[in-house]
Amino acid sequence: MKLPVTRSIWTVLLMLPLFTLVLPGCFPVVATGMVAGAMSISDRRTTGAQAEDQAIELKAASRLRDRFSSDKAISTSVVSFNRTALITGFAPDAATKLEIGEIVAKVENVRQVVNEIQLSGPAGTVTYTQDVYLTTRVKLTLLDHRSINANSIKVVTESSTVYLMGLVTEKEANEVASLTSRVPGVRRVVRAFEIISEGQRKAIDRAVEAGSPPPETRGQNPKP
Repeated sequence: MKLPVTRSIWTVLLMLPLFTLVLPGCFPVVATGMVAGAMSISDRRTTGAQAEDQAIELKAASRLRDRFSSDKAISTSVVSFNRTALITGFAPDAATKLEIGEIVAKVENVRQVVNEIQLSGPAGTVTYTQDVYLTTRVKLTLLDHRSINANSIKVVTESSTVYLMGLVTEKEANEVASLTSRVPGVRRVVRAFEIISEGQRKAIDRAVEAGSPPPETRGQNPKP
């Protein structure tokens, strides 16, 4: 049985990244990525999927670093959830954005790529810090609603745009997106969820609550 985690403990965990400054141009670890990857309790993914997601992120980081390490106009972050790779960051032109997406798509076990690279120069440290703060605010907002399993939602923020990932039902997706959109400072919400049925959700949550491995689940493609 999993012990309950109080909101105060989550607050401390979520605020930790605010004490770390990350400079633009890094591959691919930016502040938002650290917050997004910080939570794994009550994860609806199988342990195999979690391990593969970690490997995808590391391999994508390595390949992008090898290809673009000398180009200061590019800053990227790759977050993988259930083998769907979300790419955020900045690139100077559409051709570079396309190339970044192709590199990530070729990483082993990547099932789908959501390429959200922005065509502009890299953001500054102030923007990164604001994004960490927004991610924290969104997480705490979700934790305040008992109807939502906030631990199963991955939150990534880039330039005040919040990306939401997770294995969720249509009802959960709508509720989470609505709550996120009302957080002060959030400019846009992008839903990169995988939609599962209510029956799938119950089966997964029962397994997680019992401390058993959740069943392997493939939801519908991420919905914007």
